[in-house]
Amino acid sequence: MNTQISLIQNIDALLPQTQCGLCGHRDGCLPYAKSIAEGEDANKCVPGGQPVADALAALLKRAVLPAEASVWPIQQDGRPQRMKAVIREDECIGCTKCISACPVDAIIGSGKLMHTVLTDLCTGCELCIPPCPVDCIDLVEDMQLLPSKTARTAEQDNLRQRYYAHIQREEQRSAQRKGPVVRAEIDTALFARFSMRSDNVPSIEVAEKSDKNSVTQDAKTTIELAKLRTQIKKLEKQLSVRDDEKKRVLLNDLTQQLTLLQGE
Repeated sequence: MNTQISLIQNIDALLPQTQCGLCGHRDGCLPYAKSIAEGEDANKCVPGGQPVADALAALLKRAVLPAEASVWPIQQDGRPQRMKAVIREDECIGCTKCISACPVDAIIGSGKLMHTVLTDLCTGCELCIPPCPVDCIDLVEDMQLLPSKTARTAEQDNLRQRYYAHIQREEQRSAQRKGPVVRAEIDTALFARFSMRSDNVPSIEVAEKSDKNSVTQDAKTTIELAKLRTQIKKLEKQLSVRDDEKKRVLLNDLTQQLTLLQGE
């Protein structure tokens, strides 16, 4: 049994932790890892692309299979283009449905107030788009440099922790939630089992305390950064279609504000 658990953890470590469900497992990467260990094909991770399919085949000593195709173009690293969600804030009605749908808590906001995507955390999973009643969420290309292997591993570890904490909080709140549960039928026993076996996965109490401290210290800066990045992306997109001197001046001003805010 311990050997099987170790295998599942090794498989899960290779998956990108986008928790998108495109592999057919709506609960994200860990259930797919478990299913792969039990014999399912290891080429269904769409955001991981061929590199992840190849790595899994090598780990499992199986034949290499073509990765499931993505709708996005392929990057230099062989994976599909990384995407980020962006909320058209002037159209947002503050319904909070996207907040519950985000598997890594990358969306902040309150009822009847504007929501913002924390682009540094967004995995581009697209799960926030279907619940939005006013269709005000777009996917845009992530223009940042491709991460190194070390940076990617750190990113995946962080996303895994955030997803486990998200699941625990959502399960606690599901009994009190008035609206529908966006992600139902989560195999909480599976996640609890792996949470207990990993020092990297915080308990719900630690996760919530950490979140509260983080919000207290950094909420204003984080929100302002997210707003600036969203405005910059919008302007860049508009200017790529038609040049406008006023918009270009505004873009330069916003870029300078972003640089200053990041340096604080």
